[in-house]
Amino acid sequence: MQIGKPGAARSAISTADAASITVRGRDLCIDLMGRLTFTEFFYLLVTGKEPEAKQTAFLDLLLVSIAEHGLTPTVQAARMTLDADPAALQAAVAAGILGCGSVVLGTADLCGKLLIEASARVAAGETAEAVVDDIAARTRAAGGRLPGFGHPLHRPVDPRTLRILALAEEKGISGRHVGLARQFPAAVEKAWGKPLVMNVSMAIAAVLLDLDFPPAMIKAIPILARTAGLLAHLAEEQKNPIGFVMSARGEDAIAYDPDV
Repeated sequence: MQIGKPGAARSAISTADAASITVRGRDLCIDLMGRLTFTEFFYLLVTGKEPEAKQTAFLDLLLVSIAEHGLTPTVQAARMTLDADPAALQAAVAAGILGCGSVVLGTADLCGKLLIEASARVAAGETAEAVVDDIAARTRAAGGRLPGFGHPLHRPVDPRTLRILALAEEKGISGRHVGLARQFPAAVEKAWGKPLVMNVSMAIAAVLLDLDFPPAMIKAIPILARTAGLLAHLAEEQKNPIGFVMSARGEDAIAYDPDV
């Protein structure tokens, strides 16, 4: 993403005066509070439109699917930051979210770009099978990793992926991006010579794109979802601090070698 030249000095999201707050053209207190769920409100904030029922349902589903996954690196960073400054809850949350990157947690964004590229090539006349085979083969030849494939724990399948895709089929929201995602496992196995698990990031990206969620905001889903998970861990950390225990165990696990 590139930030271009400054545009007109305007914002369409929100304004306020002494008596009211307006969000996306709607009165916050009179029209939105008590009517929209937080998920619906989030969709409105990001897109400027209120979601349809299926968009709300699947956005909820995706947020739940990625909110929590145990003592992940982002959680460890957040817990240890809170232990370093117990008063700085906001800093601890920020420390965890800063770990949402191209290897951990943030790969749904890369999956979205991959699916958009594949979809454009299919729209231009190539077959879906040829496109996914080519993308997988080129990635493998370059020594790269295909976004959305592989997981250190979930093998041979990611149960979250199975559930998301099953519900997408059941509720009739599967479109071209979910269809392409489903074709990638065979292409990956052909290119790598073995099956690799399609993880939840690919399913999240495919469903969001088929629901017309803004592609540039796909990464917002793991960021928003994991914020909830981090807050749960930090609430627990306040009662039962384990950050320094993790730090000590990590240090014990690493051998000192001056020649490295």
